[in-house]
Amino acid sequence: MFNTNRKSSLLPLLLLLLCGGFSNVAQSQVSNASDIRPKLNSPLSRFGLGNPVDQFYAAQAGMGGLMSTYQDAFHLNIQNPATLASLQSTSFEVGGYGRSANLSDRNSSVNTWQGNLRYISLGFPLRNPISLNLARQQNIWNGGMAFSLIPTSDVGYDLQIDDDDPDFGETSNTLKGTGGTYRFSWSTALRYKYLSGGLNVNYNFGKITNSRVVTFNDIEEALASEFVEDVAIKGFSLGYGLQYAYNFKDLDKNGEMRPNGKRIIIGVNGSIGNEIRTDASLLFRRFSPTGQLAVQDTLNSATSQEGTLKLPTSYTVGLAYEKINKIYVGVEYGSTSNSEYLNTSSPETLLDANRFAFGIQYIPNANSYNKFTQRIRYRAGLRLEEDGRSVDGVQARRNAATIGLGLPFRLPRQQISFVDLALEIGKFGVPDILDENYIQFTLGFSLNDNSWFFKRKLN
Repeated sequence: MFNTNRKSSLLPLLLLLLCGGFSNVAQSQVSNASDIRPKLNSPLSRFGLGNPVDQFYAAQAGMGGLMSTYQDAFHLNIQNPATLASLQSTSFEVGGYGRSANLSDRNSSVNTWQGNLRYISLGFPLRNPISLNLARQQNIWNGGMAFSLIPTSDVGYDLQIDDDDPDFGETSNTLKGTGGTYRFSWSTALRYKYLSGGLNVNYNFGKITNSRVVTFNDIEEALASEFVEDVAIKGFSLGYGLQYAYNFKDLDKNGEMRPNGKRIIIGVNGSIGNEIRTDASLLFRRFSPTGQLAVQDTLNSATSQEGTLKLPTSYTVGLAYEKINKIYVGVEYGSTSNSEYLNTSSPETLLDANRFAFGIQYIPNANSYNKFTQRIRYRAGLRLEEDGRSVDGVQARRNAATIGLGLPFRLPRQQISFVDLALEIGKFGVPDILDENYIQFTLGFSLNDNSWFFKRKLN
């Protein structure tokens, strides 16, 4: 069905960190197909805004991508902003991934590789826990805030489809696409006792380029036709999150009921669908594919074609049991109303999608002094997801199993930081039509500092 022209590449993490990966987003001119260099090869990324990028971080990636109930004092969970109110230190998180996959249809297959920066974020509690302890104040209420930058979708495909036309002979259709969308978020949360609520204010931006080139192989010196479409997006959207922790209690030596470290967490998070702006540019031209003829004829060209993009609403609900610093088990269900999706610049129909995830984390002995392996966080999970895109009426889906490790390290002033590793093995695509078997590795760093907002007293 297709042959790939893709060459594998791994963009340096530092380059994207310095915004090199975003440099094309600001360009408003239409690019020629020969300038397109996709960093992945996924035919399904032609539909909608491309392949959705997982929004959870490395710690969650090892637990099936749990997001609604995951709460940790030293890790961020931007998908449910309510968790920010439970942070115990300032956390800077950065992560990247590498992915190896085999893409196949009924007639052929191809191996692909991709990798990139996955996220960068900074979160902090609004009340310093050390200051509260020194002042002998109960931590009945607290707040948190975070800033994050993360890709939300990826477009990348480079395909050649050959066909025999009764009038023109053998023709080749070369389809290429590149680009993606991104999200910069300001997140905040408040907690009173065991109930937390949070809000994400997101600025969405990005640019997607799709190209099609038709060449007539059996007609000597025939001109090729090229159609290129650029669509840039920009605008704000909102997300929300709630969490409630029910703490089990036992009688202490004074006969008072005290939390015993065991609890149940109920979580809800999601996004509010709204419209953002699009700016499209179109180019339709004819040219000599061999370069022997100095002919280039622009048939149609248009810039600054403004439109709207309706983002779908989504929600996720979850339930978890946790014995603090020992075991965590969570399960969640989510749904995205992709049928609400509307892009006036590139009309398409998507399907509603459901999601199920399960995750577990185990710590043998979080306070072990001389055995590092006892302090490691061991993780595992499952994720079963539908995708909004379909082929011939068959909806795409993903089934995957995950494992992960959280490696704790003590930095100066006895502050705990983590290196988080996650491995996902799964299958994605349209069953029996277009299948992708993949292995994905995620590496994340969580650097913590509890000195922010610390009130120092001078005698």
